[in-house]
Amino acid sequence: MTAVTLEDIEEKQAQLEADHARIGQLIKQFKEQPRATEYRVDAATIPLAPGERLAGPIYAEDGTLDYYLIKLPGDGGDLSHADAIAYASGRGGKVPNRREGRLLMANLGDEFDKVAYWLEETYEHNSAYAWYQYFGDGGQYYGHKSAALRAVAVRRFIPSVI
Repeated sequence: MTAVTLEDIEEKQAQLEADHARIGQLIKQFKEQPRATEYRVDAATIPLAPGERLAGPIYAEDGTLDYYLIKLPGDGGDLSHADAIAYASGRGGKVPNRREGRLLMANLGDEFDKVAYWLEETYEHNSAYAWYQYFGDGGQYYGHKSAALRAVAVRRFIPSVI
């Protein structure tokens, strides 16, 4: 039997520590690499009244379905921001928010006149202004709430789980 020395033990320990560091790096590299994912789309029946159009799904921050956005028929013209909100409310809907405005532009943009339509949000740096969606170039800008712009009403459909 060969005698074991302190140097042998320290050498083996250094080798094990190097192996641990290398394995730690491999684990970190494995965790950071892209992974294949699966997204399940549940079937939903979305009731649409005559003239309504489905704009598409809105997802929550965690990637799950939040609701479906539905554009109500028609629009109101030459309205202040407050009048646009009242117009949408009177039709049983809401003025779209900024995210919904982008979805409307992407999926239903051809159904809008190439003009500005009010959005729900007040401009965060000056409460006398609010955001609008310009369907001419797809951009979102802000204007004085007293400006006369168009308005569209939307509703949100949340599929129920039965």
